[in-house]
This record gives sequence, C-alpha cells and structure tokens, in this order.
Amino acid sequence: MGTVTPPRPNSVAAATLISHPPSRSTVTRTLLVAGTASHVGKSTVAAGLCRLLADRGVDVAPFKAQNMSNNARAVTATVGPEPWGEVGVSQYVQARAARTTPTTDHNPVLLKPRGAGESQLVVNGRPVANASVSDYYEDHWDGARAAAEAAHDRLARDNDVIVAEGAGSIAEPNLSHRDLANVETARFADRDERDCDVLLVADIERGGVFAHVVGTLELMPEDVREQVAGVVITKFRGSRDVLEPGIDDLEARTGVPVLGVLPYDDPGLPEEDSVALPDTDERAVRGADGIEPSVTVGVVRLPRVSNATDVEPLAAEPGVRVAYLPPDAPLDADALVLPGTKNTVDDLLTLREAGFGDRLADFDGPVVGLCGGYQLLGERLLGADVEGTGEVETLDGFGRLPVETRFSPEKRVAETTVTVDGAGPIAGATGTATGYEIHMGETHAVGDVARPLGPDSAVVGDALGTYLHGLFENEVVRDAFLDVVFERAGVERPTDDGSGDDPYEAAARLVEAHVALDGIGLP
Repeated sequence: MGTVTPPRPNSVAAATLISHPPSRSTVTRTLLVAGTASHVGKSTVAAGLCRLLADRGVDVAPFKAQNMSNNARAVTATVGPEPWGEVGVSQYVQARAARTTPTTDHNPVLLKPRGAGESQLVVNGRPVANASVSDYYEDHWDGARAAAEAAHDRLARDNDVIVAEGAGSIAEPNLSHRDLANVETARFADRDERDCDVLLVADIERGGVFAHVVGTLELMPEDVREQVAGVVITKFRGSRDVLEPGIDDLEARTGVPVLGVLPYDDPGLPEEDSVALPDTDERAVRGADGIEPSVTVGVVRLPRVSNATDVEPLAAEPGVRVAYLPPDAPLDADALVLPGTKNTVDDLLTLREAGFGDRLADFDGPVVGLCGGYQLLGERLLGADVEGTGEVETLDGFGRLPVETRFSPEKRVAETTVTVDGAGPIAGATGTATGYEIHMGETHAVGDVARPLGPDSAVVGDALGTYLHGLFENEVVRDAFLDVVFERAGVERPTDDGSGDDPYEAAARLVEAHVALDGIGLP
C-alpha cells in the first residue's frame, strides 16, 4: 500500500467560520458525514450536528443524495404537482433535529428494496420505476444525479450549512464512478463559491478501526480524499487514553486528524433501515430493561418489512418488551403487531407457508395491523402480482378483519390527521392522531366494522387495522393500547417517571462533548 495523501489543510474561510457564522451572502458549507462501512453511526453524528448547529443559530439542513431504505416518511414535496412525497426516515429525523420542515430535497433519491433484486426508485418523493441494479444505473442514474444536485442547490440557497450523510462506505472502487451519496455529493457540493469537507466516521466496536480508516483513505478517489477534514471514531467502550498510541500513529501515517471519539451510547433515534433488526429467522427482544412487571408485544418479522420504526415508541415505554418473532415462531406474546411490508403479496405467501395463519387464528390477545399488516389481516387481496410474475390473481388473507384490498399502480403518500374514536385494541382513546400514509392499494369493508381512526381503519373484536404509520407516536393511542394490553395480561402497568431523554438533544450533547468542531471550522 502506498502512502496516503494528506488532506488539504483547513482553509482560511473555514477557520473564519469559527468566530463568524456563515452567511448565505458569502458561502454555503457542506459537511459530508461519510463512513468506512454501513452502520458505523453516520446518522447519529449527522443528527447531532444538525441539532447542535440549529441551537447555535445556524440555518442548517440535512441532505442525503441517495438513500436505500424501506423506512420512509411522508414530507412536503419541493417539486412536482403533488403536495407530499417520501424520504428516508433518517433525513426526516435529521430535519426535525435541525428544527426545519422536512422536505423531499433532504433526500431526493430513495431506493426501496422490494425483493428479487429489484427496488422501487423514488425521485423527488415520487415513485418513477421498479428497477434492478443494472436498470437503475443504465436508465435512471443520470436523472437521479441531476435531481440530487438540483436539490442540493435549492438547499444551498436557503441555508448556511448543509449536513450531508453518505451511504455505506465511501471507498468502493467498483462504484466510485457512480457513488451518488458519497463521491458525487462531495464533488457537486464543492463548487461555485461553495465548500465541502468530509468527516470520516469509523466504528471501533467491530475491531480493526485503524485499518478501516487507513484503507478507506487509500481507496478513495484522490480529489475526494483531499476533502477529508478529520475522523470520528464511534462506539468506543473504555478510556480514550488506551487509544492514544493508535491515534497518534494514524495521524502520522495519513495527516488526517482524529477529531473525536464517541462513547458507545444510543440517543434513541429511529433506525434508518432493517440492518438493526434481527434476521428473519431470529427472535430478538427490545425494551423493558430490568423492569418488572412487564408485557410483551410481539412484532412479526416479515422478510420485506417496511417502516419498522412504527413499533419503537412501544419499546421505549416502561414495562413493555417488543419481541420480533420469525414467521414460523410461536406467538408467545400478550399482543401482536403486523408491521408494514414493501411486498404484501410475497410476505403473505411466506407467512402462509410458515403456518402463521393457524397460530394467528388461535391467538386471543389484541392484534394491530399497520399498512401492509392491515392488508394481511383482511379477507382478500385483489389484483395481487404473485412473486413479480405480472400475473394478477386473488389471494385469501388471514381473515381477522372483514375487509378486502384491491391493488393499483397509484401510490398514496400523505401526512394525515384523523379523529380517534377508540375501540378494540385502542378502546378508551379519544381526540386526534397524526401520522402519514405510504401505500399502494385501497382497502374496503365487506362486513360490519368500527372505524376508530377514520375511514382507512377497521376494528372487529380484538383486531385493528389502519394505514396510519406513526400510530404509536401518538400518546393518546399508545397509552390506550398499552392500557388494554396490560389489563388483558393481568399485569399492573408501571408508572412512567418522565425521565426519558429527548433523542435530538442527546445526539447533540454526544457530538458537542466528544467532537472538536473547530477542527472542521464549524461555529
């Protein structure tokens, strides 16, 4: 391996920003938070920076040119005729952290895997194609890049600092010529009176962190490597003194300063994608650390699960365990949630093959179906494209709700507020609930149902179905649901002591305490 070229020194303009916050009339700075690998903590660092800068009076916006995730949120559409579009959940979270309205400009290109090597391509918040990897790069990548650059240009007109998040590793030689989230972002953000530095994030928990950093710097395109302003090491357990010899060696080898070492700490931000979930055949439990008594809410681990963050508010409640259950697992839980899915039809076939229907029929606790999970609980799926063959047919659902879903090419994306008239698993809930809808197909009742969450919901007995993502983020609904679960389980619900931390503030404090922001010229 050759000697790594040291990065460019911090410019005079960057140094000036330490005491003089940037002005839109002079320069817009972009800080690209890139990684040596996936799941190294880029999202947490980016969110912490957004909140920290916003609290210091800086106009800041998040940005991720291209994301791949089935965890999406409905946000304001910046371009096009539709008022709403969808972005990856991390950019929604980062916009909230930045105290700005989430828009499609924050994540102009989103790939939503749907199985069989194919993804739904979402550009400026709207679906434009279902494409394989080769189809995307051959037919759509140029347009996607243009959309990403235009979105960055719009953000640059209105903000002092853009905190951009990369994707995966920034050092993939086979992809560097078309790496939109990393390489291309670093290039188009560093032109026309603009400045872009790269902050390289590396995870020490998995071991080999120094080799990861050196190897990443060596393999990066030379022009982008020159933009690297520093390194942040994440997920460290122990004393930084132990690391100092390695840090000194790394800095001497590369000329790149280590600007921070973040301790292992989870501020509680929603997960970006399913990487953090257990494998489909693995049972895992979240929440209720050491708290007794407790109840268990089972979440069916669908192979093509989407918007899995819907259940995270439950795991944060005292005395609540959220257990991810494989499709063939016993339903050993006090309540059950069927989450959203990017492919309702294929997940239905997977569950049926695993014998899930018989176990669901015997389950006598509260059951909630969210979006695709709602469709699965119905009587029938009409116009189902089975395994992507193009052949449509009617499939039987699991029959817990007298509804049927008819699929169509049209996709509904919208923020939603509904009147709550509690029944079934949310009996006693009243008021309003807010959330968002992202789904294809319409669901209609074919029998008598209650409508506790507006016309796109149904309750019969202990079963509830709704298209409202973010349902359990609403305290009135979450409390009513958990009251029912604890009562049915015969367990006294623990009292919430109100000690929960704001995840945005926790991320900001983590970055502020452990990253030398003056090393990258941030105020």
